[in-house]
Amino acid sequence: MSTKKTSKPSIKQSQGSAIAGAFVIIASSGENCKMGMEQESEWNAAQSIEISEDLVAAAKLQLKFLAAVDRNRWLYEDQTLQRAIYRYNSCWLPLLAKHSESRVTNGPLVVPLDCEWVWHCHRLNPVRYKSDCEEFYGRILDNCNVASSVEEISREETEEIWNAMYPDEPYDINSTRSDRVPENVNGSENYTKYNLVLAIKRQIPFYYQVSRPHMNTDQFLEAAVARYKGFLHLIKRNKERSITCFCVPTYDIDLIWHTHQLHPASYSNDLMKSLGKILEHDDTDQNRGKGQKLDIGFSKTIKQWEALFGSRYWKAGAMYRGSTPSPLTVTPFIPKLIGKEVTAHNKFQKLIDLPESHVIEVVLEFVEIENLPETYKKRVCVHFSKAQPDGIFDVKRKLNIQSEFGRKQVATFQCKPTGKLFFELVSDSTSDLLLPEPVKTLGYGSIALEDLVSDLSVEKWLDLVPRSDTISSDPVRLKVAASCTVPIPAPHVLKIARTSRLSKSFVTQVTDGNGNEIIGLQMREMKELIGITKEGEKVIGQLIESEWSLMDSLWTLKVQKMLLTGPHTVKLIPGRKLDYEPKHHERKTNIHNFMTAVEFSAEYPYGRAIALLDVNSGDLMVQEAWFVLPGLMLAFIFLNISRKETEFMAEEAVFKATVDKDKLASGGCGSGCGGGCGNMVNSGGCGSGCGGGCGNMVNSGGCGSGCGGGCGNTISSGGCGAGCGGGCGGCGGGCGNMVNSSGCGAGCGGGCGGCGGGCGNMVKSGCCGGCGGGCGGCGGGCGGSTMKSGCLDNITGGPSSDEQPMQVAAHA
Repeated sequence: MSTKKTSKPSIKQSQGSAIAGAFVIIASSGENCKMGMEQESEWNAAQSIEISEDLVAAAKLQLKFLAAVDRNRWLYEDQTLQRAIYRYNSCWLPLLAKHSESRVTNGPLVVPLDCEWVWHCHRLNPVRYKSDCEEFYGRILDNCNVASSVEEISREETEEIWNAMYPDEPYDINSTRSDRVPENVNGSENYTKYNLVLAIKRQIPFYYQVSRPHMNTDQFLEAAVARYKGFLHLIKRNKERSITCFCVPTYDIDLIWHTHQLHPASYSNDLMKSLGKILEHDDTDQNRGKGQKLDIGFSKTIKQWEALFGSRYWKAGAMYRGSTPSPLTVTPFIPKLIGKEVTAHNKFQKLIDLPESHVIEVVLEFVEIENLPETYKKRVCVHFSKAQPDGIFDVKRKLNIQSEFGRKQVATFQCKPTGKLFFELVSDSTSDLLLPEPVKTLGYGSIALEDLVSDLSVEKWLDLVPRSDTISSDPVRLKVAASCTVPIPAPHVLKIARTSRLSKSFVTQVTDGNGNEIIGLQMREMKELIGITKEGEKVIGQLIESEWSLMDSLWTLKVQKMLLTGPHTVKLIPGRKLDYEPKHHERKTNIHNFMTAVEFSAEYPYGRAIALLDVNSGDLMVQEAWFVLPGLMLAFIFLNISRKETEFMAEEAVFKATVDKDKLASGGCGSGCGGGCGNMVNSGGCGSGCGGGCGNMVNSGGCGSGCGGGCGNTISSGGCGAGCGGGCGGCGGGCGNMVNSSGCGAGCGGGCGGCGGGCGNMVKSGCCGGCGGGCGGCGGGCGGSTMKSGCLDNITGGPSSDEQPMQVAAHA
């Protein structure tokens, strides 16, 4: 699968699209007009619900807190959780109770991070939290005059009080503490019987669902607050009409619902005033299967919402994203960054001038049609596209109309927030979702994306413009519903393609998504990297021993680890990782044809995917502007190494074809060579225990004892140390494909990878000791690494699993 950024819409035969904010409907008849007025009245009634907290500001604080917890994933682990729960029950709640009765600090009380995490999840069961507080402390313990651990407020006062009350319990704990929880805590009379461990585990996946940038914008959150009020009003109407419905929120609504619950006194008072009861938050059901409680509840919620308000419930950027991507490591890594001269960065960054563009996610639905001639009843659909292709959404797709098709179809896609969405109503004799040749175009219309973006939603009737040969007294009318996210910066998509030959070297042209040439790259003798622009040539990288110095030493690339250090720390990892991990509908993609660039920092200690390289096509998708040039150089060097190894393998195949005819001088084969030591030129020999052979070595010091699978294709190598495990790889398993290397240390496990398993792909490297085997597109084993002891070791490109329990939004 290419990384080309053309957006292919996801078409779902499901329950509608969502819209937030102002109520917008243009009715088409007297009956519909009356219904529209009633629905508008219901929406206005919903917006009159009083909320005593600033939920937009509080939601932003919640997102900041959840991000902090996700940076400290030791708070997800059972042993640490048990200690955090103990501290929460025995220290934090008593301190909070004392503070709520009579303030113990002049400023706000600052809750420790671990206690805040437990407190957060306890409050998300508002009924149980209220009953626990009243049972143990006689009142609800609120967060009034309490500051979050992530707020920039001094905690000195709080620490003094804490240390005075709990001299044996530190204010802060971290992942390195291994203090055991006292054995008798569960018998304490002031401890809730609520299973806080399970409650916390259920909340862990929530942050992934709400962590995208648009979720943290005022416009999106204000619309979410409006929809949350609509959600409460819907539940109120169900109660008044004695209708039983398991109401399931979308994630924008759920984020605001969580935020409201984190203010327990306000939540209790607000809900009692508007609903007459405290609304329970039930997050225990997680089965998303067809016909299950969640599925049925969500379908009913959609129908009720549309009937009550006349607007769509599906909402762009607020739907389930799929399961959380597989983590790269369980150990955080925060690199020590060395300050670099910014001027060098600016000087080289000017080599590439890419305009900034933005992208939105759109959810589209065609709801209803009017004045359709009888001839075409049940035989029409709508083709939608951008009026002018924008490089992201360049296709035309088909979507059925709910009133004609009998059930909803919703399309989700990405595009630039400019221009128009263009719609063609066509006759259609097939129900297949693939785009057929239209029988006849009956009319067309459009919606300006600027109008959609301004409100994040639109729902309106369009008078379709008929074809010139169409005769009709009344224009065909189409009801269109769409929602979108707030625009965010779009990724840069570049193509690295060898296009011309100069002398004995190739020049690689890099183009943008529109085919415009950006820069030329040239590798000279695997020692110099040249950048070629209209202004001329510039040396942008030099190989010094085993490392590349890039952009006047602003960046350093450790080739054997594919680790880029400098202003940021970035590692190239085999496969599609983190946010690039393929979802269920993308499973046919060969993930080993991809490499993911992952940034590690204090903000992202578990890694953040910032670029994706398609090894086959040369397409490079870059999320961050600062990584465009460094990312191109990293990808170019990697592709050059891969190409050299491919040429090596081709030469090896020819070499083996002639081995039976020409026995070349060999230093001898030691005892126990199971597979032979053929095709060695001036080699020192093959030590005892070589199971698979040490073929095709030129001027090599030999292959040490215990080589299981082969140390082939080694040029001027110091040898392969004891313990090299066998390998199966497109570019040589074991310790193969080392150029001018001093050797591969003991314990190198074999690898299965397209670019050399084990300790492969080392250019003028020192040694690689204790490298584990791996399976990946670019050198399992030393090529990737897990993080421990302040370095990146053993993160491999092994396949990730998407078979995780599907997490759900909370529901009433």
